[in-house]
Amino acid sequence: MTNQRRPLGPLDSLDQTLGCRHSNPNICKNNATPNKCAFVREDGVCLTPPKSWKRIFQELGGHLE
Repeated sequence: MTNQRRPLGPLDSLDQTLGCRHSNPNICKNNATPNKCAFVREDGVCLTPPKSWKRIFQELGGHLE
């Protein structure tokens, strides 16, 4: 299972994800950006999910608010 498809958790929303949900984090323009990237934030939350996240969020059972 890829990180994109792991089950939703309580910190996952349309605006943020727990951990990185990019298919290839190495090419993410925000990789290692302070205060945005899960890899460098102490809480492990990504504040810049990929553009495809809205669709993936819905497929994983998330509800649009």
